[in-house]
Amino acid sequence: MNFLRGVMGGQSAGPQHTEAETIQKLCDRVASSTLLDDRRNAVRALKSLSKKYRLEVGIQAMDHLIRVLQTDRSDSEIIGYALDTLYNIISNDEEEEVDDVEEENSTRQSEDLGSQFTEIFIKQQENVTLLLSLLEEFDFHVRWPGVKLLTSLLKQLGPQVQQIILVSPMGVSRLMDLLADSREVIRNDGVLLLQALTRSNGAIQKIVAFENAFERLLDIITEEGNSDGGIVVEDCLLLLQNLLKNNNSNQNFFKEGSYIQRMKPWFEVGDENSGWSAQKVTNLHLMLQLVRVLVSPTNPPGATSSCQKAMFQCGLLQQLCTILMATGVPADILTEVKQMKSKATTECRVNQDYFASVNAPSNPPRPAIVVLLMSMVNERQPFVLRCAVLYCFQCFLYKNQKGQGEIVSTLLPSTIDATGNSVSAGQLLCGGLFSTDSLSNWCAAVALAHALQENATQKEQLLRVQLATSIGNPPVSLLQQCTNILSQGDKIDRRGSKIQTRVGLLMLLCTWLSNCPIAVTHFLHNSANVPFLTGQIAENLGEEEQLVQGLCALLLGISIYFNDNSLESYMKEKLKQLIEKRIGKENFIEKLGFISKHELYSRASQKPQPNFPSPEYMIFDHEFTKLVKELEGVITKAIYKSSEEDKKEEEVKKTLEQHDNIVTHYKNMIREQDLQLEELRQQVSTLKCQNEQLQTAVTQQVSQIQQHKDQYNLLKIQLGKDNQHQGSYSEGAQMNGIQPEEISRLREEIEELKRNRELLQSQLTEKDSVIENLKSSQTSGTNEQSSAIASARDFEEVAELKQELATLKSQLNSQSVEITKLQTEKQELLQKTEAFAKSAEIQGESETVIATKTTDVEGRLSALLQETKELKNEIKALSEERTAIKEQLDSSNSTIAILQTEKDKLELEITDSKKEQDDLLVLLADQDQKILSLKNKLKDLGHPVEEEDELESGDQEDEDDESEDPGKDLDHI
Repeated sequence: MNFLRGVMGGQSAGPQHTEAETIQKLCDRVASSTLLDDRRNAVRALKSLSKKYRLEVGIQAMDHLIRVLQTDRSDSEIIGYALDTLYNIISNDEEEEVDDVEEENSTRQSEDLGSQFTEIFIKQQENVTLLLSLLEEFDFHVRWPGVKLLTSLLKQLGPQVQQIILVSPMGVSRLMDLLADSREVIRNDGVLLLQALTRSNGAIQKIVAFENAFERLLDIITEEGNSDGGIVVEDCLLLLQNLLKNNNSNQNFFKEGSYIQRMKPWFEVGDENSGWSAQKVTNLHLMLQLVRVLVSPTNPPGATSSCQKAMFQCGLLQQLCTILMATGVPADILTEVKQMKSKATTECRVNQDYFASVNAPSNPPRPAIVVLLMSMVNERQPFVLRCAVLYCFQCFLYKNQKGQGEIVSTLLPSTIDATGNSVSAGQLLCGGLFSTDSLSNWCAAVALAHALQENATQKEQLLRVQLATSIGNPPVSLLQQCTNILSQGDKIDRRGSKIQTRVGLLMLLCTWLSNCPIAVTHFLHNSANVPFLTGQIAENLGEEEQLVQGLCALLLGISIYFNDNSLESYMKEKLKQLIEKRIGKENFIEKLGFISKHELYSRASQKPQPNFPSPEYMIFDHEFTKLVKELEGVITKAIYKSSEEDKKEEEVKKTLEQHDNIVTHYKNMIREQDLQLEELRQQVSTLKCQNEQLQTAVTQQVSQIQQHKDQYNLLKIQLGKDNQHQGSYSEGAQMNGIQPEEISRLREEIEELKRNRELLQSQLTEKDSVIENLKSSQTSGTNEQSSAIASARDFEEVAELKQELATLKSQLNSQSVEITKLQTEKQELLQKTEAFAKSAEIQGESETVIATKTTDVEGRLSALLQETKELKNEIKALSEERTAIKEQLDSSNSTIAILQTEKDKLELEITDSKKEQDDLLVLLADQDQKILSLKNKLKDLGHPVEEEDELESGDQEDEDDESEDPGKDLDHI
């Protein structure tokens, strides 16, 4: 400042220096001075002059200040002064306060001045890159002015600066480091900087989100006390809205990162009545708006549904219901909670069911829906709050047939509490429908209409509702009571709009009667309804009443279009003649068009949420505008049609309905057959697995038999060698050493083996006959392609099994032959032994020789006896193994019988299925011809049915494809 005083001093002695000359001298000193202190003092003097002489400093000093940022980065003090000076030049904040006091024109000039200086600064993109590099400095006097300057640049020319930062290497990452600064001033200004940076730029929003912005911002909100925090929490919430609104990628990242669960503590406001500060109300507003962003209808359906489920699972929805039922909560917060609650339950069955189960903390407990409806029909409640309750109720019932049924059931006689201790939702709706407050009438009528939306069952159930009007008079139906109030018009003194009650009742009746011929019949059964409607339409009333006339025309048109001609006095043709005589068709269509031409109709058709500035604008419901758009054209066509065209159209409709019923029947039949075929395929696969298991078992048995055969051959060779060595003496020894009992036992075992062999042979013969029968039955079905392929496969499997059984049979036969040979050899040995004994008695050898020979023979006999025992054990083992083989063959026989039975069933099922499908194809071809003939008739009559016929032909092609698919599946089998 000494330098500034030196420059400004001496004005009284010498000529007076102007401000421009002073600034010029300071700029020269910054540019030419070699001492850092001189340059620092000059920049500090420019900073002090920049607020008052913004234009002069900006024009003369901007280039010098930028050069200081480039060359003097080692001195943080001069860099801080330069950044502050640039901020004062570019920012409009200080100037706006002064200019508001002085003149409005100077304010505009100031704003233009800031944008012009910003444009000069960013013309060289290196300046913005230089500023980003300065933000890496940790020094407070550099970082904080740099944050403020960059924020001001973004406010002046946001899109251009955003593009420069986006292409700058690590530009966004440098700015994200500001959120981690320990100095709250820099951190808070960094949040403001990111707000301006992420505004309306999806690419930067994604980068900021993936730089861990959600984690850091939620940490800041938690540190500041959630909803009880100050303005820092508000800034963080605004930044979160910028990142999430209309950005599906960031919304998915927010949900998948489990950040929705961290929002639950925000709404833990408690039930204490400790007062709500203005900042807390603002914070909660922004928090609720952030939740609404996540479940907005404009988001993709899958993303909205997943966010709704996450809110329910983490308890966020329960916390919101707690706030909804708490005491001491401001009305505007309750309004926002109800609107957000509406978004969270729309088209989400889990959340809708939970909301239906919530009870208010009252004594006795009441359902939350009842409490909300009580505030909706209470005229003392704020208008905005009543609109929010209505929207919440509409979202609860949207595509929720279960909830619609629960609401209508509270009106039925069997469910009404006779004691009158509790108030139901139906009673509240009826009370609001017939109260003297026109807004309550309208809200109750619209709420009840949403309980009937796209639900023909509840429309018929509502016809059962009976109301007690006064003591001594019989009860009247709800439909009759609505028409009675409608006919009274302005005779009843009501608070509010004159036409609001009638418009609400007419919307309810139109919704009730549409797509419900039974309700139309009940409506026409009252002889006073049609004359009242024709009288209202025919009158020439003021502009305000034209809307009521249009709705009356719509109601009468619905009574014609959905009329099933069950009442002779009010058939379609008679009603059209009545319109032509009393109103005129052109006049009727003109009155019908008043609805869609109304200004409030266009406003209501834009958004589903009822957002009206005042009760007088609350005329149309969003869902009703959809109904009008759908029915206006068809009613116009129905009025101009002749009776013959109506009859032909009815015939066509009946024929098409019959065709649809037939097609539906055959579709169901084909589905059933597909299921049956699938079950049969599973059974075949199971049998194949069992067959494979049996084949492996048979293979194992064959290998075991081969092993036993080899062992038997070895024993036979050993016995032959012993016979050659022993000669005739061994024969006598066998006779003398073998017991007769053992010989008889061996004979019995051999006989038993013979019998087993004969049984096995008989069983194999029976199996051969069964296989031959299967073969003949398989070859008889070759005429049909699909059954032939299936039977051929079964025949191949049976042939393989037959081949394996034949192999087993041959092996058993060879083994039986070997057993027979063994038996014959044994008999020969016995004969030789007997002959040897006789010859030994005749010969008279000496006792010494006989004793010696006897000793040798006894030794050999003992050895042969041991070998005979071993052979006996081997034969016994062979007998046991043959028994096991027999059991395996028996199980194979039973399996083959089961396979044969299942195959026969499959052949019958396939034959019947093919016949039914052939019949189906013939019927579908006939129906196609009928549809084509009916299409030609409708074209001749001038009925525009091209789109419906194309759709039906598309359905017919799909059905033909489906009818061909089972045949392909059968061919595959």
